Amino acid sequence: MKNRNKVYVRFIKSSLDRVFAILLFFATLPVMIILSTILFFEGNGGIFFKQDRNGYKERAFTLYKFRTMSCRKANSGELLTDKERLTRIGRIIRKTSLDELPQLFNIIKGDMSFIGPRPLLIKYLPYFRLEEKIRFSVKPGITGLAQVSGRNTLSWDKRLSYDVEYVKNVSFALDFKILVMTIIAVFSSQNIVVDPESIMKNLDDERRFSF
Repeated sequence: MKNRNKVYVRFIKSSLDRVFAILLFFATLPVMIILSTILFFEGNGGIFFKQDRNGYKERAFTLYKFRTMSCRKANSGELLTDKERLTRIGRIIRKTSLDELPQLFNIIKGDMSFIGPRPLLIKYLPYFRLEEKIRFSVKPGITGLAQVSGRNTLSWDKRLSYDVEYVKNVSFALDFKILVMTIIAVFSSQNIVVDPESIMKNLDDERRFSF
């Protein structure tokens, strides 16, 4: 990352993230209240989905989303598949990307950015290659270069290579381009996979025997 880009990431990008996250929080508050009410009365395990992820400098933080799946279990006591637990309202929320709105809290707290590599599960940490760990030198994002280049339809290697490319070339111009492409993708439902489990292996399953 070039020095001028480090200045942008550390000072300008961080400030813009918090200012716009606060503005968007109040702008989308009516939508979040409506969704929270619907999910509360739906009674599928709560309003919010919370999960620990690795972020900046590999530090763990709690990511927030609107809950889109129930907590239904099989007779064996294990959770059913994502497809089986995805609720009707959850499918709509995912299709419109409204499940991401609570991540505004993460941006305001300083855990995340609007643009950056998507934060992944903590269990994946041992499976990143050395070059790929550069993704942890910036804050993770709600959207990123990989998301506007194919989202969940990409292989893990391709997704992570886009993360590396983003970090090496991060700039205001690139962030603005990704933001515009994200808005277009959301409104056109382009490359949005409601059930990612149906087309993608877990990173640990894919790389377990390659190290």
